[in-house]
Amino acid sequence: MSAEDKPQTETIATLRIDLIDSDPPIWREIEVPVAMTLKQLHGIIQAAMDWEDAHLWEFTLGRERIGSSRAARLTLQDLLRPRTTRLDYTYDMGDCWEHQLTLTKPRPADPALAYPRYIAGANPAPPEDCGGIPGFYAQLEALADPNHPDHENAKDWFGDYDPNRLDEQPIKDRLARIANRRRTTPATTKPR
Repeated sequence: MSAEDKPQTETIATLRIDLIDSDPPIWREIEVPVAMTLKQLHGIIQAAMDWEDAHLWEFTLGRERIGSSRAARLTLQDLLRPRTTRLDYTYDMGDCWEHQLTLTKPRPADPALAYPRYIAGANPAPPEDCGGIPGFYAQLEALADPNHPDHENAKDWFGDYDPNRLDEQPIKDRLARIANRRRTTPATTKPR
């Protein structure tokens, strides 16, 4: 078998997603293929945070803002820097969920594994449309106090949400579905 006949090993990186201003910290760590576009990365973030992709979003690299149309053409490989690459991601311009994304450790993928792949995380993400970080913590305060005037509304809005329990299995399942779609969809190469 010549070098040309050998299948190319995919390159992955470790992605850390931190929801800015969350206390205690809300974060996820995922292994992702660097050949994916930022639009595909948006889908991974949505899956990792258990959000519904119902709002506008954008990435920011330095001072450069990257919206959905450009994000469909720009790959993580295009952005990778030596050692660590940081970019910001904002979801829902009204609630303004701001995230810091950190990409590290580019390396060959394990061919026995499917990517993206959940590694770790802490604390469940806030429910959508609860008012951003300030609204989220105000709702949690109302939820924790049965005498709070908004307690019943918060119970209705948050349902069975438990801010102290991260159920990792649904995250793993959503990312596995994305990984399975990647396996069944032929890879396209970018023209040079």
